[in-house]
Amino acid sequence: MSWFLAALKKYAVFSGRARRKEFWLFSLFAYLIYMVLGGIGAATKTPALLAVAGIVVLAFLLPAWGVTVRRLHDTGRSGWWILFGVIPLVGPITLLVFYCLEGEAGTNKYGPNPKEAPALV
Repeated sequence: MSWFLAALKKYAVFSGRARRKEFWLFSLFAYLIYMVLGGIGAATKTPALLAVAGIVVLAFLLPAWGVTVRRLHDTGRSGWWILFGVIPLVGPITLLVFYCLEGEAGTNKYGPNPKEAPALV
């Protein structure tokens, strides 16, 4: 949960690097929150809960983009690679591979390796 909160604290930060752990735990918790809110809203057929779920999706949009761009930076790629995801089939698969790759060792042009930096979380 601390990794999720750390990504939220960097709400719209698109510089620097993000470890795989930060990226995947943010994705996991955001997905769980979406599913719980959407599931409860659909089960109770309450429009207000579905509206809240939509607002949460919008609220998590910038942090999701930020952590994704920082994850791409960790692998040595520009954040603009995120746009590659709009290409059907090939784009999302390629990005999934990039998200799973080990980050570059040492400092790259986007900053120091977050694994080697002192833990801020």
